[in-house]
Amino acid sequence: MFEDRTRTLLVLPQGVLDDVRVLAGKATTTLKLPVSVQIVLRALLEEGLKREGDRGLLANIEDQAQAVRRVRSLGGRRRRQNAGSGSALRLDGSGTRRRRT
Repeated sequence: MFEDRTRTLLVLPQGVLDDVRVLAGKATTTLKLPVSVQIVLRALLEEGLKREGDRGLLANIEDQAQAVRRVRSLGGRRRRQNAGSGSALRLDGSGTRRRRT
């Protein structure tokens, strides 16, 4: 079943992870088999990929893509603001480092 495995890091909001844990618990109780978060996520991904033309799925993808774009945009602005804040270190005449004011 898992001959061509790949490792993936997935960052999820806490609420989503909590929902997945609840679903894993319900599946464990119903199936009387141990069901992990990984198993539930794998099943959700596979089922979601089968719903290729689903408007709800596409809307969810769009919302998440826009959220990532907003976060990245804000991160870039913060880096530019911090670069000009005068917090860089410089060497004075004696060779010691001092904060630029």
